[in-house]
Amino acid sequence: LIHDSLPYFTAQFHPEANGGPNDAAFLFDVFVDACINYRQVRQGIIMETKFPALRFENSLHAVQPMKQSHEFPKKVLLLGSGGLSIGQAGEFDYSGAQAIKALKEEGVEVVLMNPNIASVQTNVDPSSTAAQRRADPSAADHVFFIPVTPAFVEQVIIREKPDAILISMGGQTALNCGIELHNKGIFAKYGVRVLGTQIDAVVATEDREIFKNELAKIGEPVATSVAVTSVKDALEAAENVTGYPCMARAAFALGGLGSGIVQDAEQLEKLARKALAVSPQLLIEKSMLGWKEVEYEVVRDSADNCITVCNMENFDPLGVHTGDSMVIAPSQTLSNDEYHFLRDAALRVVRHLGIVGECNIQYALHPTSKEYAVIEVNPRLSRSSALASKATGYPLAFVAAKLAMGVHLPQLRNKVTGGATTACFEPALDYCVVKVPRWDLGKFQGAHRVLGSAMASVGEVMAIGRTFEEAFQKALRMVDPGFAGFEPRLGEELTDDDIRIPTDGRIWKIAQALYRGASGDSRWGVDAVHDLSKIDKWFLSRLFPIATASADENLWKQLSQAISSTNDISCPNLKEQFLRLKKLGFSDKQIATRCNATETAVRTTRLSLGVEPCVKQIDTLAGEFAAATNYLYTTYHGDEDDDDDDSARAHRGGRKMARGGVLVLGSGPYRIGSSVEFDWCAVSAMRALRAAGARGIMINCNPETVSTDY
Repeated sequence: LIHDSLPYFTAQFHPEANGGPNDAAFLFDVFVDACINYRQVRQGIIMETKFPALRFENSLHAVQPMKQSHEFPKKVLLLGSGGLSIGQAGEFDYSGAQAIKALKEEGVEVVLMNPNIASVQTNVDPSSTAAQRRADPSAADHVFFIPVTPAFVEQVIIREKPDAILISMGGQTALNCGIELHNKGIFAKYGVRVLGTQIDAVVATEDREIFKNELAKIGEPVATSVAVTSVKDALEAAENVTGYPCMARAAFALGGLGSGIVQDAEQLEKLARKALAVSPQLLIEKSMLGWKEVEYEVVRDSADNCITVCNMENFDPLGVHTGDSMVIAPSQTLSNDEYHFLRDAALRVVRHLGIVGECNIQYALHPTSKEYAVIEVNPRLSRSSALASKATGYPLAFVAAKLAMGVHLPQLRNKVTGGATTACFEPALDYCVVKVPRWDLGKFQGAHRVLGSAMASVGEVMAIGRTFEEAFQKALRMVDPGFAGFEPRLGEELTDDDIRIPTDGRIWKIAQALYRGASGDSRWGVDAVHDLSKIDKWFLSRLFPIATASADENLWKQLSQAISSTNDISCPNLKEQFLRLKKLGFSDKQIATRCNATETAVRTTRLSLGVEPCVKQIDTLAGEFAAATNYLYTTYHGDEDDDDDDSARAHRGGRKMARGGVLVLGSGPYRIGSSVEFDWCAVSAMRALRAAGARGIMINCNPETVSTDY
C-alpha cells in the first residue's frame, strides 16, 4: 500500500522471522532511502514526497489502470484434448470449461473443437438459438465433434475464420497440434494468431536440447544429458556421458510416455525403440534417483508480472512420475531458503522462456544440500494445474485464459474474495492438501505394477486437512471404499524390495513396516523405511504416530470398553483420546474395527462426547480476507465453523449462512468404467437446480473435475 502524496508505504512479509520473497527486497532500499531523505524532505530541500522507485509502468505497482497488450480477438478457436487417456483426462475438460467462461466474459465468440462427447465443455443444447448460446456464459458458440488434428483444424479455420487460437487448454494433444500447424504455415496463411505463450516458447520447453541450451543462458542447472534421435546415439550417450543407471525422457510426450529409468544397455535399447516410435527425440539424462521432486505453478502476463500460485512436493522421491506419486501442497519438508530460491528460479525461467499464461515447472532437489536441477517446464495447463487450482482456490485456467488475451494480472480481481483482492497475489494456505492417485492395474492380467517416469494412474483424489496425517488418511479412503486408511495388511510377507521398489501397493507395505516398528520389531521403523525408499523422514515421522496408535492394544481395549458401556469409567480421558485419533485421520469405521464394535456405536459415543469436525473454507488468503465463496472442507483441528464466524457473517451483512438444499454426490476419482461422463451428470444436475432456484451442494473429491470448480 502506497500513500498517493506522502512518503508512506507498507508491506507485509512472512511472519516466521524470514524476509519473504526475494523479489520484494528492493522495498528495504526504498525504506532506507526514505529514512535518509527524511530531514531533507522536512526542510523543503527535496520537494518530491512520493516513491518513484515504487512506480513502474505496466507492472504490479502501476497506479493507473492498464490497457491490455492487444485488442481482444472477436472469435477464438479453442482446441480441446479429445478422448480421455492415461495422462490426459478430465483436467482438460475443467481447463477448457474455465477458458470458455473467461473468453465469453470478454464478449469473445468461442469455437470449440473436441470430439469427447462425455465432457462438460461440449455440453451445448442443440435446440438453443445462436443468441441463447451467446448469452450463456458457460457454453461455446460453436462445437465441432471432430479430431484435434492439423487437417481438421485447418478445415475449421477455413469455415469459421477465427482471428485467434488457444492451444494451452487441451493438453499435449492441442499443444502438438498447434506446433505442427505453425510449422506448416497454417496460422500465417489464414491470419490466425496464437494466444498466450507463443510457439517458439512452446518448442523451447518441449525440445529437450533447446530447453537445456536456453536454461544454460541464464545459469539454471539441468541434469547432465544428451538429446538423441536414434537408438545407436542413445546407447553411445549412456556409455560415454551419463553412465548407468540413467533416465530416458521422450520429447513432446504425454504423461511421460516413452520415458523411464534404465539400469543397463539392454534396457535402454528396448525403451529407446519404443520411445522413438512415438517421439522424434529422446533425452538421455544422468540419474538423480532419491532426490526430492518439487513443482511450482506459475502465472505470468504480457507485462512481465509473474507470481507462483502454488508449490507442491512429491511424497515419492524422483523416479516416479508426479501423476503416479502422492503429492502434498504446500511443500512440507523444504526450508524457507529452499522454498524461496526455487521460487526465484521459477520466475527467472518462466520470464526467460517468455511464457504468457500458466505453466508448471518441476525440479529435482538434493535431499541434503541446496543442489537442484530443472527437470521440465510444461507451457500449458496440466493435471498439476487442476490440483493446484482446487488446492488454493485460485482459478488458474480462468486467469490463464484472461492473460492469454492480453489482460494483466493487476486488472483481474480475485473472485474467491468477492473482488476484495486482485489476482496478482500468491495464495496463502492454512491447511494441508494431499493428492493420492488411483490405479486400475489389477484389471489387467499380468500388468507391470512397478511405477516409473511413465504415468500409469487413471485418476486421483484430493483431501484437505489442517495436518498432513489427517489429510493423508482421508485421501487414502477416498481412493477406494475398500481402503480404511493408513492401515497395515497384517499376515502378508514384508521384504526389503516391497519398500525399495515403488509400486501401486507400496504405501500398504510402508504401513505394515511402520506398524511392525511401533509394535517393537527393531528391524522396521522410520529409519529403515527411509533407507530403503528414500522417502523423506519428515513424511514417515508424521505417519509413524498413526502406526503407533494402531499398534496400541491398551488404547483400543479401553476404547472398546467405553464404547460398549455408557457408564464405563476405565477411560477417564475418553474425549481426548477420541479427539487425538480423529486429528490423526482415523475414521469411525477404523476405530470400530480396532474396538470390535459397530461404526454406529463409535459414532454415537463420539457425538455424545462432543467430538465433531469443523467446516473450514479455502479462501486463498488464510483467513485474512472474508471469502465470498463456499469452498469447504472438514477438519477436527478447529473450534468453530468458518461460515458462521463473525467475519463471515459481516461479509454477508450479518446474515447466517443459508441451510438446506439438494445434495449432489460426485463420482470420486476416475477409474475404468467411471469417468468424466459422471462429472457431466453432476454439473448438469447442479445447473438444473440453479435454474429451478434451488440451493445445490456438491460433494466430490476429484480435483480434475468441473463439478469441483467453485
